[in-house]
Amino acid sequence: MVNKYRGSCLCGRVKYELSGDFQSFFLCYCTRCQKGTGSAHAANLFAKASTLVWLNGENDVRTYEHPNSLHAKSFCSKCGSALPTFAESINSVVVPAGSLDSPVPITPTAKIFTGSGAKWCLNLDDVPSYEKLPE
Repeated sequence: MVNKYRGSCLCGRVKYELSGDFQSFFLCYCTRCQKGTGSAHAANLFAKASTLVWLNGENDVRTYEHPNSLHAKSFCSKCGSALPTFAESINSVVVPAGSLDSPVPITPTAKIFTGSGAKWCLNLDDVPSYEKLPE
């Protein structure tokens, strides 16, 4: 039986289903992923030889391919949410973990390009944590 996972964007216009399995889950700290997410890292799952089907909103999906690199990012043109991209060079669907509505079935495999990581995201163990926005 083939595993199926569903996901969507923030505004709900785009919905997708992935059929297959995730082989890896990388937290990427490269500068391109920092710019693309506006955060310390991207969190991407890789599903080799899997099938991606857009259930809704395919016309709202845009893909940016960074010149002279393998870096690509798909997103919803309405809300900007990151969405899956098919990476031909590795025959894999790259799925932003936060776009999944289904539970993420694996834990991160590795942190990559950590040498490019933002200095403000190092040693965060002493930063206070809250379950909701503090008052």
